[in-house]
Amino acid sequence: MELSFARTNGEIDRIIDELFQKADNIHHHHLVREMIISALKAGQETDYLADLKLLNNTMKEMRYTSKVFAPYRQRKKVTIFGSARTDPNEPMYRKCVSFSRLLAERGYMTITGGGPGIMQAGNEGAGSENSFAVNIRLPFEQAPNRVMLRNPRLITYKYFFTRKVAFVKESDAIAVFPGGFGTLDEAMEVFTLIQTGKTSPRPLVLIDDESGYWDMWFEFIKAAMLGRGFISADDFAIFTITRDIEEGVRVIEEFYRNYHSLRFVEGKLIIRLNKELSDADIDQLQSEFPEVLRPGGRIVRTPPLPEETDEPDLLHLPRLALQFDHQHYGLLIAFIGRINKF
Repeated sequence: MELSFARTNGEIDRIIDELFQKADNIHHHHLVREMIISALKAGQETDYLADLKLLNNTMKEMRYTSKVFAPYRQRKKVTIFGSARTDPNEPMYRKCVSFSRLLAERGYMTITGGGPGIMQAGNEGAGSENSFAVNIRLPFEQAPNRVMLRNPRLITYKYFFTRKVAFVKESDAIAVFPGGFGTLDEAMEVFTLIQTGKTSPRPLVLIDDESGYWDMWFEFIKAAMLGRGFISADDFAIFTITRDIEEGVRVIEEFYRNYHSLRFVEGKLIIRLNKELSDADIDQLQSEFPEVLRPGGRIVRTPPLPEETDEPDLLHLPRLALQFDHQHYGLLIAFIGRINKF
């Protein structure tokens, strides 16, 4: 029998409905039904065991991730990347401890990879009670650090890609300390996701050391990427480089001074705010950022749209609506920065 996501599967659809009744407490039946149909279709279409194992493990890891993070959805979180090889006696380790401690004092939770080095420093500064660890099984370097060992917010992944989803999906900001291939891989993925609009804008802070690790990286970016037209100048709005941890924390806090969050609804970009903007403020945004709008587009206030009722806790927030051009995501971050100045 060829299965369909439409309700044309006869007895199979009735069996799934009965399964919901017997399991009880199933949320969003239509989505869970599609997951069940997807699993059945995979079983029909795939006889290669390794592929089915990949699908199965991915689902299990993502389910458990959602379960662990769900109780803390209302608390802002900062993901910290950096080298597993940074020694506790090194200045950058101590700097990361101080940075994550400042975040915890301001109410943020910290997400790290759960291993040694900068990851341990991030958990140590925040404290076990304010930390998550999204660990990865590796043959070396990556046993859970002493701060997060036996912590209920420790998750160990088989796959890097599901772990990366957790790092970005669950964070409100990203801080990157100097590191090796893994650190740069994680940082570059965030750059790409923000630049292409595949994740919501958020602060991306590169915490530099005294040798200028990120300064050297920046010079390479300017010469090899911007100089050859591989990126645009407005992409530099995506990140901030600083050696000052107080400034790093300030960048994160100021990003959410008035901006709250955004989502797209039928082609419209809806920006949720912590406080209403005046007509003069909106006119100023319109004149300063014409590039983020489609031709002839306007920035207007809007009430919550019907599609937003799936986020009832956000319905009270004031909103702006605009027809975003989907090209200038670096400028969109600058746009958000301007909103925060009013």
